Amino acid sequence: MDIREAREALKLYFGYDQFRPMQEQIITNVLKQQDVVVLMPTGGGKSICYQVPAVVMPGVCVVVSPLIALMKDQVEALLVNGIPAAYLNSSQNASDQYEIESKCLKGQLKLLYVSPEKLLSAGFFSFLKRLKVSLFAVDEAHCISAWGHDFRPEYTQLRALKQQFPQVPVIALTATADRLTKKDIQEQLHLQQPEVFIASFDRPNINLSVRPGRDRYKRILEFLDRHQGQPGIIYCLSRNSTESLAGKLKKEGYNATYYHAGMSANQRAKAQEDFLRDNVQLVCATIAFGMGIDKSNVRWVIHYNLPKNIESYYQEIGRAGRDGAKSDALLFYSYSDVMNLRSMLTEGESKQTELQLVKLERMQQFAEAAICRRRILLQYFGESQSKNCGNCDICRNPPTTFDGTLIAQKALSAIARTQEKANMGLLIDVLRGSRSSQVLQSGFDRIKTYGAGRDVNSMDWQRYLHQMINAGLVEMAYDQNYSLKLTEQSKKVLFENRKVELVKFEEVKQVEAPLVKARPKKELIKDALFERLRGLRKRLADEYNVPPYVVFTDTTLMEMAAEKPTNRLSMLAIGGVGAQKFERYGENFINEIIRFMTEEQDKGNKIKGATHLVTFEAYQQGLSPEQIAVQRQLNPVTVYSHLATLYEQGYSIKVSDFLTKAEYRAISEAIEVLGPDAKLKELYEHLSEGYEYFKIRLSQAVYKKQTSGV
Repeated sequence: MDIREAREALKLYFGYDQFRPMQEQIITNVLKQQDVVVLMPTGGGKSICYQVPAVVMPGVCVVVSPLIALMKDQVEALLVNGIPAAYLNSSQNASDQYEIESKCLKGQLKLLYVSPEKLLSAGFFSFLKRLKVSLFAVDEAHCISAWGHDFRPEYTQLRALKQQFPQVPVIALTATADRLTKKDIQEQLHLQQPEVFIASFDRPNINLSVRPGRDRYKRILEFLDRHQGQPGIIYCLSRNSTESLAGKLKKEGYNATYYHAGMSANQRAKAQEDFLRDNVQLVCATIAFGMGIDKSNVRWVIHYNLPKNIESYYQEIGRAGRDGAKSDALLFYSYSDVMNLRSMLTEGESKQTELQLVKLERMQQFAEAAICRRRILLQYFGESQSKNCGNCDICRNPPTTFDGTLIAQKALSAIARTQEKANMGLLIDVLRGSRSSQVLQSGFDRIKTYGAGRDVNSMDWQRYLHQMINAGLVEMAYDQNYSLKLTEQSKKVLFENRKVELVKFEEVKQVEAPLVKARPKKELIKDALFERLRGLRKRLADEYNVPPYVVFTDTTLMEMAAEKPTNRLSMLAIGGVGAQKFERYGENFINEIIRFMTEEQDKGNKIKGATHLVTFEAYQQGLSPEQIAVQRQLNPVTVYSHLATLYEQGYSIKVSDFLTKAEYRAISEAIEVLGPDAKLKELYEHLSEGYEYFKIRLSQAVYKKQTSGV
């Protein structure tokens, strides 16, 4: 097995000519039987990293996934692509499970999705040992770490995979993991010298915005008015909020539903299915919704309340724009949300309470930030970005900054002189010259920077340190009593006089929506075709009983709308159109594009390549070339030229109706003498004007097709 087989599988089953960044390297390592850890943002293409190896490796890939909904969605999508896959979980009866296990034993499946509970159930490892397991894929791997934001105790038992199957490679995948969580994943799963791949966490297609919590409902209505018909999710803190907000939006005429853990399993399943199948536009939900949603065409996410941590926020906004198309993430922020969340986190006694409170504080810093929001997110996950993103509210309305180099140097020097052992509160006491017992007991009153920041009040010091953390000048070590640490960037400030820009905290300003410019007709036509294709996709999805995005993603439809493929070859060149999907859906989309283009042509809108398609539409209706010429007010020779072009492009044109074998033999001899690209007039004269122009043109088309071997 080599990477060439993987590339062929990518094109055949998934319809893509090349892998996304890092996917090929990951797959190469998996094919070499190596353990791998993959940190890749939602929508970055994690599933391809194990699905493609599963197809080309002998045996079955076992995928451990925590959510039944995600298993169901991914298996549906794989089956549509022509890949044999199934899942085993508590939603199935014994008969269904037995049937799937039988298929596994017969070698009829390439991927088997199981929940952690099923994997660890009595006798399941014995069953797996009867199979040829090619690979274990552990999805949502951050759940194994106590430092992660979604720790699940049952995940810690997955270390048994390596104990029971030491020779089978394991690929662990997650979209959200900081430095500690990444290390923990490797240790907990007992991975053997794993290759670690960290893709960029940047999702440049998502526009980030934060608004004050005042007038949320009014702002949401304005937002929805700008996103007519686009699917989206509104995350709320409480169950009651989801129901009341969905009810109000329905009264406004929006097709909305709600979802929370207090609903029955059937109610939740219906709400989710309606959203997946585009039967409802938006869902108001608690965080119980979404982790298992593989819906690629979510165009926006709104947070009605502040999330508990940056990991949750990042994962939730990542449900928008999974297909790479432009999407929006809007967060409403108020201090009352912070207080409510603090109260929720401190209600029960837990070893993780302190950690969760610190993570909440980082989320608060993000909401209050005065620097590029995307840089803050990336820095949180250990990724530096030197330039502002240009696609967040701060970048569009930048605050006034000042030279804060001296302030930063004082703080960084104090961190160094406290031997990187002080947390934020203690460091501020040192800078302010406090005589607190902790300062005195630690001997920090004797260091050079003690009291160097008396001129700055405690609140401002806290805000400046938050900015420095967000900018990557300081790291917080959660596992070392939240002490502050220097970074490579901070050393440049201390020793190379790198300049630091800081800002004073101000209330988040409301960003005025930019003026919408009149769009060119070409763009409007493309949008209209996209909507036509979206409607066709929905009808086909209902017919085949799958979610619409399983038929084709929004980005695939957008590419169709831009390129307007009208034959097999050009349709297969569209990203996301594999051989299996073309056989099932391709002709439907080609015909819809042709219908749309002929309608636009009839309206007087000139579309490149459309005129010969109008001829083809009439030809399919049984009209002769002469009748088409009269109907379209064209010269008959032009119509025959259209038919010749269509024939060359692979359309079903019966040339023998207009050209006998004897005529073709005579004309083809002339073409061989003068060449296939000879002008019609040259061929006409060479043939002593004995054959009509249209017969010569048709002969050229047949000759080119035969000699090209197509």
